[in-house]
Amino acid sequence: MEMAKRGFPERDFTSINQSPSTISASTTSTTAEMIHKPPVNKRRRHRQAHNIAIKDIGRWKAQDDLALMLGVQQTNNLEDVYRGVKFSCKFTLKEIENRWYAILYDPTIAKISVSAIRQLHSDVVALIHKKTIFSQQEEDIIRQIPSTSLPTVEMFDEMLSKNTHVFLPYRTGKCLFNHWTLLKHHHLLPDQSIQYFSRHQDLMNFSDGEDSIEKDVEASLVLPCKQDDLLHSEHILSDRKNKREIRRLENEIPRWQVLVDSITGVAPSDFDNHTLAVLRGRLVRYLMRSREITLGRCTKDSEVDVNLSLEGPAAKISRKQGLIKLQPNGDFMLANTGKRPIYVDSKPIVGSLNCAKLFNNSVVEIAGLRFVFLINQDLIAAVRTEALKNQI
Repeated sequence: MEMAKRGFPERDFTSINQSPSTISASTTSTTAEMIHKPPVNKRRRHRQAHNIAIKDIGRWKAQDDLALMLGVQQTNNLEDVYRGVKFSCKFTLKEIENRWYAILYDPTIAKISVSAIRQLHSDVVALIHKKTIFSQQEEDIIRQIPSTSLPTVEMFDEMLSKNTHVFLPYRTGKCLFNHWTLLKHHHLLPDQSIQYFSRHQDLMNFSDGEDSIEKDVEASLVLPCKQDDLLHSEHILSDRKNKREIRRLENEIPRWQVLVDSITGVAPSDFDNHTLAVLRGRLVRYLMRSREITLGRCTKDSEVDVNLSLEGPAAKISRKQGLIKLQPNGDFMLANTGKRPIYVDSKPIVGSLNCAKLFNNSVVEIAGLRFVFLINQDLIAAVRTEALKNQI
């Protein structure tokens, strides 16, 4: 299934991490051309992709978007990207198609994605380029080396220097050598052939095959059972190791809902493409990455998403002091679930289950600890736009 059959225009994403001014201009012009009066069926498909992209805020990371763009550029086939690209989490083919449509035709999602890709470290970008699927032109050049030869990395470095217009910028001679070895292992080089029976060679009939199977069964019964015992013990050890790893990962899931960063002299970027809001204190900042988080004090018996004891003395704070929730219309609400009052912009929230609306740069004070609540305006604007469309 080629890109032309799916209605995808071919685009070059190799310069996404090279020149920010060139990227912004090309991205804006290309996006304007693609969204200019699409057909009715394409508009419906774009609307569905936009709705799904808004709901999947936080799942797609900048590394996934860059890998998707490079994979489509190399293969022009989303099915090959689905089978050959390893993303940060498991995506279905339909989810990959919807994300690709959203990046192409949704200006808001495209702006957020390109901005997040620009913030990636150069080492991360180089690693993603090295793991990108090889295109057909690249493999044709690599296949020119026969399987009977003993090539070296220097030979592939020379090949890379002669064909810089074909290979990706971050390809190395070692990367080409590893791919050639993989092609040779799977007998995919042109001079390799698979052995098959000749027309004049006598083929094994059913009775001969049955006799050979019986001989193999008899030989296997004679062998001792020590190998089976060793294999069984290895399976038990491997199963225990896997279960222990699964339990460890399950225990780490709540930690990823709110990430905690120490505030240093260098001012880092508060938001990325999957951070909804930030609760910034004097010593630490809490990154809100889910639609609902709990505030309080962690103990042996109970845990909360935002442990306020990391900021300062929290002995007077309840174990479950408050709850911040993102409403469908894009508003953040802070509910008081503890005994002590919470002050939002010097206005108290007294009593259990009372709540107040949080705005950008709102000051939240709990038992002497003060925090500034910062909102990711791009993501919340997308959420509010989707809520208005649903109401209409």
